[in-house]
Amino acid sequence: MLVVTGAAGFIGSCLVQYLNELGFENLILVDEFDHPDKFPNLQGKSYPEKLHRDDFPDWLRSNGAGVEVVFHIGARTDTTEQDVAIFDRLNLNYTKELWQICTEFAIPLIYASSAATYGGGEHGYRDDHDILDQLEPLNPYGRSKNDFDIWALEQESAPPFWAGLKFFNVYGPNEYHKGRMASVIFHTMRQIRESGKMRLFRSHRPDYADGQQSRDFVYVKDVVKVCYWLYRNTPESGLYNLGTGQARSFWDLATLTFQAMDLEPDITFVDTPADIRDNYQYFTEADMSKLRAAGYAEEFYSLEEGISDYVRNYLAEEKVW
Repeated sequence: MLVVTGAAGFIGSCLVQYLNELGFENLILVDEFDHPDKFPNLQGKSYPEKLHRDDFPDWLRSNGAGVEVVFHIGARTDTTEQDVAIFDRLNLNYTKELWQICTEFAIPLIYASSAATYGGGEHGYRDDHDILDQLEPLNPYGRSKNDFDIWALEQESAPPFWAGLKFFNVYGPNEYHKGRMASVIFHTMRQIRESGKMRLFRSHRPDYADGQQSRDFVYVKDVVKVCYWLYRNTPESGLYNLGTGQARSFWDLATLTFQAMDLEPDITFVDTPADIRDNYQYFTEADMSKLRAAGYAEEFYSLEEGISDYVRNYLAEEKVW
């Protein structure tokens, strides 16, 4: 059995689909399963059992001997949430419990960390274990992920293989339910349909022109391929960046979305909302040398290829993958 937590969410449901396409149907799906907007994400997918997140640790203790791997994708990911207790419960302590059970039953554990751990990028974007205690995440979400990464590396007992994946800006199908936290591509298409225009956040720093804030945008189809590759190849345990290794601007992203819709770009700017302005990342770019050195040789979707596939094959008709 293979377990996917966060299975009704964005990345989790895409991983379920990818595993189904590879022939895996003996999947145990873990989530809350009470968000109606997530229901379409699991339509047409094959799996024998769903478990509520709160019931999963006890289930794993009883069934761990038959589990081949736990893909722990589930997490509280709202970067505007300020209640530290929520992140302590869902991102930190819950993951510690799964780690301990996976260690006991010798189950490989692949879990979602985040590029939010890098904060403003003062120390670069290297998945180097030695810099974790120097990182300064900009919000409680990023801190919860960094706190767990630090804790994991301090443990004398560990699963036989484990990997913490520092997801950069993931985009792609099955994020319809994410609202404000959905990718800018998703919001660009919605705004274009409603008004024919796209409004990007204005820069509030003199060293960045409006629209030139840049991120490492990675297509979800690449993310799930890396998850599976790590499970099958089990390189050295540790933290791995998961981006493309190339930062692209939000201007590029919006322009390419217009092009995928066969429209001329019409882009304006609005102030960055006050509640995220002070903690806004102006640049991220994954150093992908560790994953490459571990043997991952697949090419990543370019932003042009990823946006074209996402817009034309999914967003245009609100299809899920």
